[in-house]
Amino acid sequence: MIKIHPTAIVDPKAIIGENCSIGPYCIIRENVVLGDRNELVSNVLIDGHTTIGNGNKFFHSAVIGTDSQDLKYNGEPTQLIIGNGNTFREFCTVNKSATMDEPTRLGDNSLLMAYSHIAHNCILGNNLIIANAVNLAGHIHIHDNVIIGGMVALHQFVKVGTYAFIGGKSGIKKDIPPYTRGEGFPYKVMGLNSVGLKRRGFSSEAINSIKDIYKLFYRSGLNTSQAMEKALLIPNLTKEQNVFLDFVKKSERGISK
Repeated sequence: MIKIHPTAIVDPKAIIGENCSIGPYCIIRENVVLGDRNELVSNVLIDGHTTIGNGNKFFHSAVIGTDSQDLKYNGEPTQLIIGNGNTFREFCTVNKSATMDEPTRLGDNSLLMAYSHIAHNCILGNNLIIANAVNLAGHIHIHDNVIIGGMVALHQFVKVGTYAFIGGKSGIKKDIPPYTRGEGFPYKVMGLNSVGLKRRGFSSEAINSIKDIYKLFYRSGLNTSQAMEKALLIPNLTKEQNVFLDFVKKSERGISK
């Protein structure tokens, strides 16, 4: 059963799944595909070529799938793809991509708090917490299980590694390695997200292996290239160590220091 408030406007070409609830003054445009069990509380706008999975909740005045704010965008039918079980709080905005080759994407089970903004061509993983008034510029890649504190601004093309913790009011211009925590403007890596890793069930052995790699890059006095050369000589690298090293290898902006 689909519940649609009489003040809502749903284009007849939009595809609406089972057991959705569309509240007062919501607007769903023609190219939207909405999965099952989604709830739009009130005044929500879903626009563009937007495909949404199941069990998401959109609070008052969330604006989803609108045009990219990139001035190079010329009105092409670009995309936004959203997974399952996400929560979009009040006045959250998520733009569709600026280019045809790379949709804006958001995975599953994330919380995007009030006034957060996800720009064009961003790729967001699963189980994220993005706090109030966080601003993501275009082409940002956030890996799984990341927490971002309030009023953080991230420069375009920045990547944030899995299980990173970013303190509030930070300004980020370079990539943030997995498992680390930091804050500041400019942003500085302060240590490992040890508390978060323990809460997520990482063993002491796994955390210690991450510490060994972290010390090479942040406590040894070596530059990034030198630390990488030394790290690759370690026998029997653990899964966590390989995740860290793979992220650094693929970093294009350089890692935060």
